[in-house]
Amino acid sequence: MLKKSIIILLSFIPFLVYSQQKIGFIDSESILKQLPEAQDAQKKIDILIQNWQEEIANMEQEWKNKFETYDRRKLIMSDQSRAAAEKELQDLDKKIMDYRTQKFGQNGELSKKQIEVMKPIQDKIFLALQEVAKEEGYDFVFDKSGQLYLLITNEKYDLTIKTIEKFKQLKTSPTK
Repeated sequence: MLKKSIIILLSFIPFLVYSQQKIGFIDSESILKQLPEAQDAQKKIDILIQNWQEEIANMEQEWKNKFETYDRRKLIMSDQSRAAAEKELQDLDKKIMDYRTQKFGQNGELSKKQIEVMKPIQDKIFLALQEVAKEEGYDFVFDKSGQLYLLITNEKYDLTIKTIEKFKQLKTSPTK
């Protein structure tokens, strides 16, 4: 995906250079590493992660202890007791997986907390970037950390409306 983004960007460079547009980039990861408030926010997130991982480790230890007890006693247990112990182990295993998903899953608490804590900082960075781009006349600004993202654009180069209009024209015109 990154290669594709770079190839697309490089294919536009001749047009951008020819038309005297000003292009810049930032490294948002580097910016975040240098801001004390971002470092403090990351420390809060790291503490949460550590607490959740400890909770998971405790739950896994409890599961292991119960399994060892079950494994030692399963031969002398009645069918009913064995089934109950196996169900308890399955329930505890599910509880561990659910907890892990709740905390670390795609829409889990970690994701929400990162947004909650980092969004105000990212908004300030974006505001500062907008001012720099405007003051120095940049038409396009990319973020080079991770994947290549277009952060700032000069609206005069937005082809969205023209593309929609052209699409509608093509859709209504008879095909050749």
